[in-house]
Amino acid sequence: MTAAPAWAHVHVDADHTNPGDDAILAFEVPNESENGAATTEVTVTLPDLTEVSAEQIPGWTARLDRNVAAGTVKSITWTAAPGAGIPSDQFAIFRVSVMLPSGDSASFPTTQTYSDGSVVHWDQPAPPGGAEPEHPAPTLTLGATPHKMTDPLRPSTSASPASDTTSRWLAGTALVVAAASLALTVVRRRS
Repeated sequence: MTAAPAWAHVHVDADHTNPGDDAILAFEVPNESENGAATTEVTVTLPDLTEVSAEQIPGWTARLDRNVAAGTVKSITWTAAPGAGIPSDQFAIFRVSVMLPSGDSASFPTTQTYSDGSVVHWDQPAPPGGAEPEHPAPTLTLGATPHKMTDPLRPSTSASPASDTTSRWLAGTALVVAAASLALTVVRRRS
């Protein structure tokens, strides 16, 4: 595999990033196979989290690798059912409910396995100076203002204050027109 563009890297996002709080992590996994192989397995290494629960995804099974003695979960592996997987030039989102660790950031090295047997390790730390490695590990900055997670099946609901005010005026005008229309219909029916 060749170096992928930055937008195609495995990425992690969260509904919030307060250390020690419960959060939903979303791992966006793109398939960038150049020969059409499907992604059939994804393993995310966790920073020894104590509370982990995977979302059920049709066509995939999730297995948590637990360290029973320590009471932690070391990794989670999603495996596609036969004939399933992430097709070439598509992506999937794998969600996990966790209790976030303490610290400034959390790294989630990820291994992506393809149907042709090729494997990509998304595990390289960012070097000093900010240059991006070829296969960066998904990393979540903790305690920072989170990005609003988006669901690809729902449109974004973020709006600027100006568009919010405009929307309210338009909705109010629509209600007035609807009420006038209803009143006119009632008057006509009585006549």
